[in-house]
Amino acid sequence: QVQLVESGGASVQAGGSLRLSCAASGFTISNYCMGWFRQAPGKERERVARIGRSGTTGYTDSVKGRFTISRDNAKNTLHLQMNNLKPEDTAMYYCAADRAWTPLISGNPTYSGQGTQVTVSS
Repeated sequence: QVQLVESGGASVQAGGSLRLSCAASGFTISNYCMGWFRQAPGKERERVARIGRSGTTGYTDSVKGRFTISRDNAKNTLHLQMNNLKPEDTAMYYCAADRAWTPLISGNPTYSGQGTQVTVSS
């Protein structure tokens, strides 16, 4: 059974840091394209960061230089290190996986977790 379970969300003040984790089971993340998405109330889901099978990463412009996506293959876990957090980063954060980039980039991945809430206060 495939499962993605996010953790690490919290309420922090602007300028703070958080590290999100996404534990995968039922498949091997190193064989998949992985990504982090976020959705704030009243807004569309936004792709935040992605990492390919080769380790190539990509970020949306608003988080470049502040967020880092990484993958721990031994633990089958995806991470998102978030530094210098801003109030506009407040959202539910989801991890997702697909064998191909297109479904992941388009927001329709094969697998997605339930999310973890990040709240940043000014």
